[in-house]
Amino acid sequence: MNEQLSEKSVNLTAAIAPLDGGLIVSCQAPPDSPLAEPSIIAAIALASVRNGVVGVRIDTPAHIKAVRDRLGATLPIIGLWKQSLPGSEVYITPQFHHAEAIAASGADIIAIDATDRARPHDETLSNLITAIHTHLGKPVMADVDTLESAIAAANFGADIIGTTLYGYTRATQQSIPPGFDLLAEIRKTIDGFLICEGGISSPEMAKRALNLGANAVVVGTDITGIDLKVQAYQKHLNLSS
Repeated sequence: MNEQLSEKSVNLTAAIAPLDGGLIVSCQAPPDSPLAEPSIIAAIALASVRNGVVGVRIDTPAHIKAVRDRLGATLPIIGLWKQSLPGSEVYITPQFHHAEAIAASGADIIAIDATDRARPHDETLSNLITAIHTHLGKPVMADVDTLESAIAAANFGADIIGTTLYGYTRATQQSIPPGFDLLAEIRKTIDGFLICEGGISSPEMAKRALNLGANAVVVGTDITGIDLKVQAYQKHLNLSS
């Protein structure tokens, strides 16, 4: 049994180690965007890889599979599945069967909502993390919004803590990403792999995140968010006219 646990620990570490010190690109698009096609997401991921990223973050099984098929086993995929379910505000990989689907599609690391909000069908964060480790043999990236949720996720065995949901929950709705203060607090409190995600909009900000203690940085909209970037330009130009 101890040998099996040790082997699983080595496997989890091997999936995370390539991310250390680098840039991860979130290759996603709004569901109604023409970019939200598996082949297009895979092309964006490939372009990111060719320019030196250490990993990509991908939403939905179809997109994960397309990226894995295009990239092969060249680098880690952080997979998630956004789902809006009745009775719960949790939407990033809310249940085990969502984690199971994205693992089967080729994700190396499973990203989940790790806030203290109620999960669908009374599923618990601790049980979800345990099930992903036990049944899927995958590391877990816990997307948190507060220091308290980060500590809880770490105690439940999450392998990576990400500041992804800072500013996107009721508890933090008055805050604007990136969560640099949260990042610094987590680093002082938790000795584990830490990713800064959310609101990074320049290379200088990404570097600041690393200086504050992040092991890696995820950038999404500022690199791949064509829809939102164009909308922002249009809004500013219209207000300025």
